[in-house]
Amino acid sequence: MQELIPTFIFFFAVIDPIGTVPVFIAVTSQYKEAAKRKIAVKATFIAAMILLFFVIAGEVILTAIDIPLTAFQVAGGIVLFLFALSMIFGESKPEEEIRMTSNESETAIFPLAIPSIASPGAMLAAVLLTRNNEYSLWEQTQTAAVILSVLLVTLLLMLAASRVHRLIGNSGASIISRVMGLLLASVAVANVLAGIKEYFS
Repeated sequence: MQELIPTFIFFFAVIDPIGTVPVFIAVTSQYKEAAKRKIAVKATFIAAMILLFFVIAGEVILTAIDIPLTAFQVAGGIVLFLFALSMIFGESKPEEEIRMTSNESETAIFPLAIPSIASPGAMLAAVLLTRNNEYSLWEQTQTAAVILSVLLVTLLLMLAASRVHRLIGNSGASIISRVMGLLLASVAVANVLAGIKEYFS
C-alpha cells in the first residue's frame, strides 16, 4: 500500500500550493473575479493533465529511449535537490515566478500551470512514485489521486487567494516555500541513495 500521508506531503512540497498564491494574485490583478476563477480552474486542469501524463506515460517514454529507472531516479533526485536548494537559498517561488509573467492572455498556462503548479520537480516525482516494477496499478492510482487532491488544494487556495494572501503575506509565503524546500531536499537525497543502492544491488 502506498503511504498516502508522506506521498501527499511530498507532492505538496514539489507543487507548493501556498507559493502559487502570490503568483496567482500578481498575474490576475487586472482581471475581475469571474475571470480570476476561470483562470484558476483552467490552470489547475492543465497542470492535472500534465502530471497525469507523466504518471501514465513517463516510465514508458524512459523505457522507449532505453534509460534505466535507477539512472532516472538518481538524476531526478539531483534535479529535485537543486530545485530544493533554489527554494531554500535562492529566490522563493513567488518572487521568481512573478518576474516571469509577460503575456496576460496566457496566464493560466504560463506561469501558473507551468512551471508554478506542474513544476519540473512535480513531473519527476510523478514518474518516480509510479514505477511499474515497484508500485502496483492500485498504488499508482492512489498516487494519481494524491496528486489530484494536492491540485484541489491548490485550486481552493487560488479561489480564496485574496484572503490567503492577507493572512500570510509575501513574507509568509516565502518562509513556507523555504521550509518546503528543506523537506524536498531531504526527499531528494533519499531518492539518490535509493537509486544508487538499487543499481548496485
